[in-house]
Formats: sequence, C-alpha cells, structure tokens
Amino acid sequence: MSPLIERWTDVRNRIERACIDAGRDPSTVRLIAVSKTFPIEPIAELAAAGQVDFGESYAQELRDKGPLLPNVRWHFIGRIQSNKAKYIAPHAYRVHAVADARHVDALAKRTDGPVPVLVSVNLGSEAQKGGVAVADTLDFCRTLGKREDVALKGLMCIPPIHGDRSGHYATLAELARRGRDEGLALDELSMGMSNDFEEAIRHGATWIRVGTAIFGTRTQRP
Repeated sequence: MSPLIERWTDVRNRIERACIDAGRDPSTVRLIAVSKTFPIEPIAELAAAGQVDFGESYAQELRDKGPLLPNVRWHFIGRIQSNKAKYIAPHAYRVHAVADARHVDALAKRTDGPVPVLVSVNLGSEAQKGGVAVADTLDFCRTLGKREDVALKGLMCIPPIHGDRSGHYATLAELARRGRDEGLALDELSMGMSNDFEEAIRHGATWIRVGTAIFGTRTQRP
C-alpha cells in the first residue's frame, strides 16, 4: 500500500469513528479529496482505489483535469470569478462557494441543466474572505430557490482560523435547519477540513474537504 493510500485510508477510518461517536450513519458523510495544485497521477491513484469526489479551487486546474478523469465527481470549492465560469460549469458536480447572483448567472449560461450549488457563508464576517453574511444567507437562498436554472443543495463555510470552530459549525447547521423548516433545499453541509473534520461531523457535515491529511504538504500553484 502506497503512503498516499495509507493516508487516505486513515482519513476514511477517522470519518467512520467520528460518525459512530456522533451517533451518525457513516454513509451520510462524503469525503472530498482536495486535489488543488496536485498533478493528475495521485488523483488517478486515489480514484482507482475508490475515491469518488475531488475538490479543486482554481478554475483553470478544473478545466485541465476534468477531461482526464471524467468518471470522478469534481467539486469546485474556490472563489468564483464570472469570467472563468466557462471552465467550471462543464465539470463541476457541485459548486461549493456561491456568494453572488452574478456568478450564478455566469455558471447557468454555460450548462444545460440547473447548476448544483452550495451557498458560501462568511461566518466570521472576515473582510478577506468571500461568502454571504450570516444575516443575509437565508434571503439569498430564497432567491436562488426560486430560480429554475439553479439546484440549491446546501451551505458551505470556512470558519475563522482562530476562535470557536464548534460554535461556527453549530451556526451553519442552525441556518440550514431554519431554511429546511421553510422548505429550502439545504440538506448538504460542506464544512470541516484536515484539522477539524471530526468536529464538523459532530455538527452535521455531509461533505468534508480534506487535502493535506491525504495528499501531504501542498505544492505551489502552477
């Protein structure tokens, strides 16, 4: 077993233990292997071993990698630029960081069916991060939910590095619950990364995004 597969297996085992500890069915949590900046070879190795979902943050990388492994599910998890939507829409199984209707418009123009999206929430009101403010999230979701060219799936977050991540994850889960109570399609929660995904699972994460714990130290963007 290669070191890559060993790390991947360890993460999967940790996910299963965290689900059991939280009283959840492990099948309700899906792992996104965050492959941004890594070459296609380790991605293909993981895909051959059974990893289905991969995450990319740069539109040009998704454009280049998507056709090489068409049978995996690609997730776009980075910030969106309207002029690069043409690179994202043809390949993305989910677009995780939607925060602007203009970006949705650009994606929708470049796909035949509804664009599957998760709304990015800026839980810490951090100026350097994108995302919708907590107070505006459900209004934005209501707007997207009325569109025929959008398939609203859930919420996504990257909480502040410092502070109470558990509290931030609880806030996202509560937002989703409130939205579901009024009929919004917010069944998916994309939250939790290499250093805290067990905590995210305790708060209801359905997608966790793990890069370093699987691939190792990230290389520089090409």
